[in-house]
Amino acid sequence: MNATYFQLDRTDDVRQLRLSSEDGGNRLTRACVEALTEVVHDLAGDAKPLIICGNGRFFSVGADLREIAALGGAEACAFSRMGQEMMAAIEDFPAPVYAAVEGHCMGGGLDVVLACRRRIASPRAVFGHRGAALGLMTGWGGTQRLSRVVGKAKALELFVAAGKVSGAEALAIGLVDAIVEEPVAEAMRQIRGLQI
Repeated sequence: MNATYFQLDRTDDVRQLRLSSEDGGNRLTRACVEALTEVVHDLAGDAKPLIICGNGRFFSVGADLREIAALGGAEACAFSRMGQEMMAAIEDFPAPVYAAVEGHCMGGGLDVVLACRRRIASPRAVFGHRGAALGLMTGWGGTQRLSRVVGKAKALELFVAAGKVSGAEALAIGLVDAIVEEPVAEAMRQIRGLQI
């Protein structure tokens, strides 16, 4: 397993995938997306519930904008397909997948969260898809998933205005299922409650 992009903890009943990077922002580079897709496919064989989380400041800042800026058309299309494959692996996982968000969750990081079955956040979580402010739009399925979760009008507002929402606002619009001080512990509690 590639500790450059994530840390994987296994217990008898749960798998925890913690995004990680040297700078703490957990950017979803091409190499990171490839590694995450591979580990999610591998974990699907266990069919144990999965918790995806980041650190206290960042779930993920999303794709690496410097890397995206350097991509040509064919490379950008291939990167879009890579992201779609990763989201499909999360969405089609054979056991419940929980997103536990403590800090900033932006762009492709929000796409990851939207692909999860349950979303739990701390009061300090911040969500957004800021690509429109930079002339970008996600190619990883977030436009469809967000509109299904919060409705077309709110999704359009978040994408086009490149707005951000707090954890409390995310709960109010249905983007997250719960706000708690310790999202990972709450995800663990819910998973183990399902197994009783």
